[in-house]
Amino acid sequence: MHTIAEAAAALAGRERILVFTGAGISTESGIPDFRGPNGVWKKVDPKNFTLRHYVQNPDFRRQRWERWFGAQRPTHRPNAAHRAVAQLWSTGRMIGCITQNIDGLHVDGGLPESALAEVHGNPRGIMCVDQGHPSKVAEVRERWQAGELDPRCDCGSILKSTVIMFGENLPPAATYLAYQFSTSADAAIAVGSTISVFPAAEYLLSVADRRHPLVILNMGPTDADELATARLEGKAGDLLPQLISALQAQAGG
Repeated sequence: MHTIAEAAAALAGRERILVFTGAGISTESGIPDFRGPNGVWKKVDPKNFTLRHYVQNPDFRRQRWERWFGAQRPTHRPNAAHRAVAQLWSTGRMIGCITQNIDGLHVDGGLPESALAEVHGNPRGIMCVDQGHPSKVAEVRERWQAGELDPRCDCGSILKSTVIMFGENLPPAATYLAYQFSTSADAAIAVGSTISVFPAAEYLLSVADRRHPLVILNMGPTDADELATARLEGKAGDLLPQLISALQAQAGG
């Protein structure tokens, strides 16, 4: 393991830092990760979250709308790590953030959508399955509250959130933005990810493949530890603010 000072030193002089985040950045906001000891996939079957299952099971769709619009919808807030990413962006030394997360907390934490590639989608939108037609969330919510528990698009297609399900193509705009960030980056910080989910991990690994510095912050090992210039073990909400402060001190900020 390395120190905060060593991690900051690895990023000295870098002005186009890519931030890559996984579920571990949001666990301190009360959102469980997916593959950990208490992860989501220990409690539910991933097969239930395929696009095919969603389309073929109206009861499941009604459960998802109830979870999204109902009184028991969970409320999560960004934590210190999300705010630290936004802080790094404000310094001008960050090219952008690629996230595997679908919680929307980077935007809530102050990062502009233009600086964020949500390659697995986000919870801010609704679209139809067949044509990808967008629907306004407020209007669909009103219809659901009026008793339309399995709302449809005007074209007749099933509606779903813009969170990507298994078996669904990744959003083209987000993947193109991720590619732009990745190819322009001169360093990378990976936060809260095992760096094992593809194709998302490829964007991060391509930065290391070009021999640019890679700093990894995670609880537990990752699949890219051997590529890391510096490796920090611990909670993202503790470590990332310290690292960003050290980077600002480098520049006299």
